[in-house]
Amino acid sequence: MSHKKYGHGCNPKEEPSLADSAPSWPGFYHLIPSNPAPLQNPASAAAATIGSMSSSTMALQASFLPSALSAHKEGKANGGAKDSAFLGVSLSESIKSDFSSSVLRSHKHQEERRGSRILCSENSVSSFMLNQMQRNHLSAGIRAQTATTTPGVKSSSPEGKKTLRKGNVIVTGASSGLGLATAKALAEMGRWNVIMACRDFLKAEKAAKSAGMAKENYQVMHLDLASLDSVRQFVRNFRQSGLPLDVLVCNAAVYFPTAKEPTYTADGFEMSVGVNHLGHFLLARELLEDLKASDYPSRRLIIVGSITGNTNTLAGNIPPKANLGDLRGLAGGLNGLGSSTMIDGGEFDGAKAYKDSKVCNMLTMQEFHRRYHEETGVTFASLYPGCIATTGLFREHVALFRLLFPPFQKYITKGFVSEEEAGKRLAQVVSDPSLTKSGVYWSWNNNSASFENQLSEEASDPEKAQRLWQLSEKLVGLA
Repeated sequence: MSHKKYGHGCNPKEEPSLADSAPSWPGFYHLIPSNPAPLQNPASAAAATIGSMSSSTMALQASFLPSALSAHKEGKANGGAKDSAFLGVSLSESIKSDFSSSVLRSHKHQEERRGSRILCSENSVSSFMLNQMQRNHLSAGIRAQTATTTPGVKSSSPEGKKTLRKGNVIVTGASSGLGLATAKALAEMGRWNVIMACRDFLKAEKAAKSAGMAKENYQVMHLDLASLDSVRQFVRNFRQSGLPLDVLVCNAAVYFPTAKEPTYTADGFEMSVGVNHLGHFLLARELLEDLKASDYPSRRLIIVGSITGNTNTLAGNIPPKANLGDLRGLAGGLNGLGSSTMIDGGEFDGAKAYKDSKVCNMLTMQEFHRRYHEETGVTFASLYPGCIATTGLFREHVALFRLLFPPFQKYITKGFVSEEEAGKRLAQVVSDPSLTKSGVYWSWNNNSASFENQLSEEASDPEKAQRLWQLSEKLVGLA
């Protein structure tokens, strides 16, 4: 045990001196004798006082006796003991000597007892103050040595009140659209530190500033989901920050609905599936260990899905429909060289590639749940926050579509939701204590409360989810 825990740096095996232990207020040091007698307990001090009183009485009686026995000589009162007489009888020298010695001893003993009482009183004051200080220092030491940590909480004043520490949440694609709205909603709660994982660092910083996000509630880190090396570097950078990870939100997505030819990631995968699914798959797999290590009460991994990939809905049945087939294109690498760039092995279709990637997202969430929820306690969930008809995700669509789609969703389907509202919904799935059920696909209808939605048969196929997992591991280098 370190000696510093005792407050004065003294060795706990040695008695500290009173002067060393005394506080420096005026008037204290004069109470401390230079050579103090051993401290007495209260019983000993009381006995000493009583003994002192008895001795003083005896001394007083003895001092009166010579005066009563002495005779007047030469007109002097209180003559010497040599000529003293009592009822005409002279006292012998030995008796006079005994009386004189008794008087002197009594006076001396009285003075010693008086000094003892003063010293005892001084020692009692010093002892009390020393003991009080030692008790205070010892109590502080004990409190420091016995402090314990509680998962996800920190101690704060007053009176050791426990409060949740600030959570750390990574949001991919947080520089615009749903990701930015979610980051803003979480930052405004004041309970979250938002790590904005974005491809364009400066764009993200400007977006956060424009959204009015307080700097103490967010930070930007570079992440390009179109590069598996960038994903791995992001994980290394995050771990070097020393921050615990409490929630991961896989939100970023690309959409090329009018593309006639595929584009590719740095690793040679068709861009939509490469970014939306494979990049997030590697990120989530790598950061799962960080989520497991977190002491936060409710750790979550959330993957944003889409109604367009859920073929048991009206929107999911609008052509081209999502269909993963037997995953032969994914097994071939999605590179367009030895196989198709589409998961099902068909011809390239930009709109379908996006919908297929969303089915992959929802299958991946369920496989995470089946493999890890019981073991780790992490909540795995997906959601569709509503149709954000004005989002930049549609920037690649034709101009007429961008013009007509928002009013169509707002007045015909009634499924329109603003980016701000969608961000609040995703933030709710991140932080709401009532939304901790794992393996769930959350949805909203117009202004309704969240509810568990039913996934399509393909998006909830456990065998396909397992096969997708195995192929994805190979493509990202985990198997």
